[in-house]
Amino acid sequence: MSDGRVGVLGARKIVHVDMDAFYASVEQRDDPGLRGRPVVVAWKGKRSVVCAASYEARRFGVRSAMPAVSAERLCPDAVFVPPDFVRYKAVSQAVREIFQRHTDVIEPLSLDEAYLDVTTNKTGLPTATRVAKTIRQQIRDELNLTASAGVAPNKFLAKIASDWHKPNGLFVIQPHEVQEFLLTLPVGRIPGVGKVTEARMEKAGIKLVGDIFVMDLAALECEFGSYAWRLYELARGIDHNPVVSNRVRKQISAEDTFPDDIPLAECEAHIRRLAERVWGASKDNAREAKTVVLKLKTKEFQSLTRSLTLRRPIPTCDVLAATAWALCERVTLPREQLYRLVGVGLSNFLLEQEGMRSETAVDAPSLLSEMLQ
Repeated sequence: MSDGRVGVLGARKIVHVDMDAFYASVEQRDDPGLRGRPVVVAWKGKRSVVCAASYEARRFGVRSAMPAVSAERLCPDAVFVPPDFVRYKAVSQAVREIFQRHTDVIEPLSLDEAYLDVTTNKTGLPTATRVAKTIRQQIRDELNLTASAGVAPNKFLAKIASDWHKPNGLFVIQPHEVQEFLLTLPVGRIPGVGKVTEARMEKAGIKLVGDIFVMDLAALECEFGSYAWRLYELARGIDHNPVVSNRVRKQISAEDTFPDDIPLAECEAHIRRLAERVWGASKDNAREAKTVVLKLKTKEFQSLTRSLTLRRPIPTCDVLAATAWALCERVTLPREQLYRLVGVGLSNFLLEQEGMRSETAVDAPSLLSEMLQ
């Protein structure tokens, strides 16, 4: 068997590689003046959020996704660097090329982390641990960056392991060590268990994975409903999910948070700019989509989503922008309502064989009207 069950876990060899403070580390690598200093990758301003923080900044409590103003308050000496996603994507591709020397079974999760199935590796290295060590060394030697890695019999355990000795660390969970390792693991270390679920578990007297392990399935179902079976399996080190290469993205989107709240009537320029970003990303994926999504967040943090599926794939960026702007008419809040964020997305992608994108010049408003008929 190769499903990841206890007792036969050694049938699979999974590595999870996670770049250390990726965006901030790239900035420190490329600018020697930033090395050793607390670096925060974010635009300064009351509406900006932190994209990444160097380990020097993290010592002050700065974390990704927190408001930039909070980061500035926690670490007044932090150096704020605006993100450069084009450069980060290029470095991410260089990391991917290193992965590809060892296996073709790669599942990226983001620009800075990926799962690799090295059950059979291309370089003939005898163990998954040797593969992970080699990959980390190649990243350091060739890209002057560090990565942490976890090696385990499945994805669930490998992801936990990669975080165990961060930064610049390697942790290996052997098949015979799985249950002993899990029993004393805090439930908050389970991927997918956030603060709300963790608090709910603590209220039920569940603090360690071992507490889940001793519960029968019926008791878990009473507490956690449909999530019970997943918890039951994870507490036993069972994860059937394979590493999936070339995972198809279901949506491509981009969003902006405004420096100041604005009415919907002033969003058109922002929507067009976001449409251009999304269109460029969709062309990179060489895929056509039929559904346009508009996302809005009000001054009071109420989220709104409007979408429209066209009869034919969106042929140009102008049609995408026009459709997203037209979706504003479906927002029924008062005209004086202010918004802090707008986003544009594409979804409902066609399979590659269903058609190729046409770049023929068209009149966006008239074509949009025709496609909606």
